[in-house]
Amino acid sequence: MGHQRLTSAAGPLLPRGFFHRPALTVARDLLGVVIEHAGVAVRLTEVEAYDGANDPASHAYRGETARNAVMFGPPGHLYVYFTYGMHFCMNLVCQPEGTASAVLLRAGEVISGRDAAAKRRPGSTVRDLARGPARMCRALDIDRALNGVDVTRRTSVVTVRRGIPIGEDLVTTGPRVGIAEAADRPWRLWIAGEPTVSVYRPHVRRARRR
Repeated sequence: MGHQRLTSAAGPLLPRGFFHRPALTVARDLLGVVIEHAGVAVRLTEVEAYDGANDPASHAYRGETARNAVMFGPPGHLYVYFTYGMHFCMNLVCQPEGTASAVLLRAGEVISGRDAAAKRRPGSTVRDLARGPARMCRALDIDRALNGVDVTRRTSVVTVRRGIPIGEDLVTTGPRVGIAEAADRPWRLWIAGEPTVSVYRPHVRRARRR
């Protein structure tokens, strides 16, 4: 089957029950879903699953901290973290309260509010506006202040809505990007042929200073 363009309007809000499932299951069903904030809507084309205490690559693997506390709360909340001293990344929390797992939103296609996204990402091509987790946060104006937002509420400033269902023949899986632990797990999922999917980069160990 050829590349499927994602251009139709978003549907109803995803209910909390959607997120009350294992992260890998939620990750699969998030492909094609639309996330909206600050006048911009992005249809998700690439995600990664992280399974908490069962996953050495998860922020929640060693237990609850001030940074990852949202992951241990109810499903359907936004978990936003700061990385490399310059970027924000966002996740959607899964599983019942007390069981920390989440799906990292890696890339998407801006389907509404392209001018606003371009102002936040000056010099970017249309394809690259939300092509990568940090770029997507910038395009959607997501930062740590939105950590813990409940995306299942109609009054939420960040909403997640149903989009076009993605057929199994268009779903591709592979190793997650840039992680050292559990790197062989094929828990990154993306839409085959979609140009907004980010470039895969394996983890590179930094040389120790003498």
